[in-house]
Amino acid sequence: MPCWFEGPLAAFDTETTGVDVERDRIVSAAFVTQSQTGAVPVVTRWLVNPGVPVPEAATAIHGLNDDHLQRYGRWPAPVMEEVARALAGHAARGIPLVVMNAPFDLTLLDRELRRHRASSLAGYLGGAALCVMDPWVLDKHLDRYRKGRRTLSDLCDQYGVVLSGAHDAAADAAAALEVVRAVGRRFASRLERLSPAELHTRQALWHAAQARGLQAWFTRNGSTEECDPAWPLRPDLPAAA
Repeated sequence: MPCWFEGPLAAFDTETTGVDVERDRIVSAAFVTQSQTGAVPVVTRWLVNPGVPVPEAATAIHGLNDDHLQRYGRWPAPVMEEVARALAGHAARGIPLVVMNAPFDLTLLDRELRRHRASSLAGYLGGAALCVMDPWVLDKHLDRYRKGRRTLSDLCDQYGVVLSGAHDAAADAAAALEVVRAVGRRFASRLERLSPAELHTRQALWHAAQARGLQAWFTRNGSTEECDPAWPLRPDLPAAA
């Protein structure tokens, strides 16, 4: 039987109006599925008119401006519904979901669902558990002493994955999926005996430890920046309060 990283995987990515998961909006999203290593991926794309202005700084990154989104983007409510149902369907089948920097994309999706559908991501999952594979968390734990940045582009270079069209949601999702497969192969001796569910649980612990370490570094250097240890989804602010 092939290892989980050679079998079915899905991947999710978004492009947004900014980096604040509580206030910013999704302007594009993509869901990529692949039945096994080497299979042709199936890509679903969504373009969203967020209903708020897109800052120039965000447009400079992903190339999506107000005019384009107003012409071709769909209203957020039906898009968020479709995205959540896509994720829920794969979660119900136990297919691991690859999300680079999962607390950002999944939390932002959760907040968009609350904003436009009066529901949460958990509400759409209906009791099914997301089994997330986060390339950033996996790489940082498994190769923790490697120096340098760990953006998606950096990880693609490190693991020999081609990234065509960075900051396009579909391209980024597909690349993140291939990075996870490559991480699995490189560290097979440490990962092949773990089920996806076990690895999901361990990533939550690894991410929390990584956040604590980064928070300590910020404190030593006089920074007021805060690192959230929650993974793969940050708690809703009212609930957390």
